[in-house]
Amino acid sequence: MLNWGSGANNPKFKRRRERLVETLADKGIEDPRVLEAFSIVPRHVFVDTALQDRAYKDTALPIGKEQTISQPFTVASQTELLEVQPGEKVLEIGTGSGYQAAILCELGAEVYTVERHKKLYEKARTTLKNLGYSIRAKLGDGTLGWSAYAPYDAIVVTAGAPVVPEDLVGQLALNGRLVVPVGNESRQEMVRIIKIREDEYEEEHYSDFKFVPLIGKKGWQK
Repeated sequence: MLNWGSGANNPKFKRRRERLVETLADKGIEDPRVLEAFSIVPRHVFVDTALQDRAYKDTALPIGKEQTISQPFTVASQTELLEVQPGEKVLEIGTGSGYQAAILCELGAEVYTVERHKKLYEKARTTLKNLGYSIRAKLGDGTLGWSAYAPYDAIVVTAGAPVVPEDLVGQLALNGRLVVPVGNESRQEMVRIIKIREDEYEEEHYSDFKFVPLIGKKGWQK
């Protein structure tokens, strides 16, 4: 799937990716498919050249527009909670750099992604295309989801919401999973909602994380 001819296969980063995967496993990521995806996707391609030497540290990095490429452990945690299976339709809210979308592609997902910043949206689309990943991307308010292609088997929100956006819950397929960080603007708790049957949902709560705020009609107001 990955286009190594895009410059992604810089050999000096291969061992760094391997060490990152070891770090993720040590921190509790168990799904072998998730770990394999992290061993493949070249995170350094998703950040500015000046930051590439820090790309495989387990830390968030700036990508412009006051946004970040999330800490790898955070991305891995959300991805593991999504329990994505090959061929499933997955909606990502907050394209950002495109790194999470690439991980989802490596898991075999049919990826739909929404970004509100035009510059990030355009850059992520170019990066993903250059790497050989095929996605559907939209510029708009992610808190409203993307109803045209609903329902989704899984939805992941990559920014912190004040409450669980109701529009996203409504766009889940039966047995669909929504993973979203919910809390205040400085700290959020990871929440997973599973659609058991029509109008019946199961809600689970996990560790605290820190995300940039989810801006939009059903999120934080800018």
